[in-house]
Amino acid sequence: MNLQKTGVPSTVWVPLPSVETDWQRSLSDNWSGNAKTMRVGMDAKYGARYLIAEFDGSAPPVLEVTSRVQTRDRATDWSTSTASHEIPDDLRQWMKPTDLIPLDGIVRHTARQIVAGARSDVEKVQRIYDWIIVTTYREPKVRGCGTGDIKAMLETGNFGGKCGDINGLFVGLCRAAGVPARDAYGIRLVPSAFGYRELGGNPASLKSAQHCRAEVYLRKHGWVAMDPADVGKVMRLETGNWIKDPDHPVVAPVRKALFGGWEGNWMAYNFAHDVSLPGAKTGTLGFFMYPQAEVQGEALDPLDPDTFKYAISARSISV
Repeated sequence: MNLQKTGVPSTVWVPLPSVETDWQRSLSDNWSGNAKTMRVGMDAKYGARYLIAEFDGSAPPVLEVTSRVQTRDRATDWSTSTASHEIPDDLRQWMKPTDLIPLDGIVRHTARQIVAGARSDVEKVQRIYDWIIVTTYREPKVRGCGTGDIKAMLETGNFGGKCGDINGLFVGLCRAAGVPARDAYGIRLVPSAFGYRELGGNPASLKSAQHCRAEVYLRKHGWVAMDPADVGKVMRLETGNWIKDPDHPVVAPVRKALFGGWEGNWMAYNFAHDVSLPGAKTGTLGFFMYPQAEVQGEALDPLDPDTFKYAISARSISV
């Protein structure tokens, strides 16, 4: 880690994997460095965990964080179902608005238009998924994973973005249609076994591999994996040409697989929105999957390597 300004107090917040599900186990976290204090903080609402490292400026900051997780591939068997037909009370938070995902006004209106006449939650989600793939597109010029301001996307009609925008819009429309949904904010770890270059990460250098995915809760299937944003990524970047036909032979397998499934070559940090980091002077974060830093109360841009340099890498461990 390298902060542009040295010799002055600084604070760094590093997200830690905080997800315990049937598709990921967050096993352990270890850290070392020359910070004056290092401690774990946690978001009270969503349970997102993070390391807080405070440096006094007496030496250039050094911090190394190591996390161990287990992940697996996911694929929904649509031919089977569970006995549950009601939405449990503890899932109702995934039907509520956030700062970047309002559920009234144009969001609700758009969702109702898309799902009009749908007879089940599966049909609602399928319609929204297809609408996202046809309407939105990957915009490489957007910084990072985007801002996730879904109201602005709908009001302006500018549907270009990245995963934070596109999957955020998918989640918002699902919630507005009455289906519990959430974004999972994380990072790609290794290449894709699915055979697509754009769906994997280079384990030696993962600094720009952050990626959010989505889940929906279906009454007969429980939590189900979704990732329409990655369908758009394949359409825009997988070949030398921008593929605009979602039924193109390159796209069709991804479109099918990411409705109800995803690969385990990716790790989730958290499901958190509107995160307030303790001690930070720059307000809340819409989502938290990039390291954050402040120098003398001034926030550094985690996407600007000239002011905030850090490296992320991964390796597989046999168990």
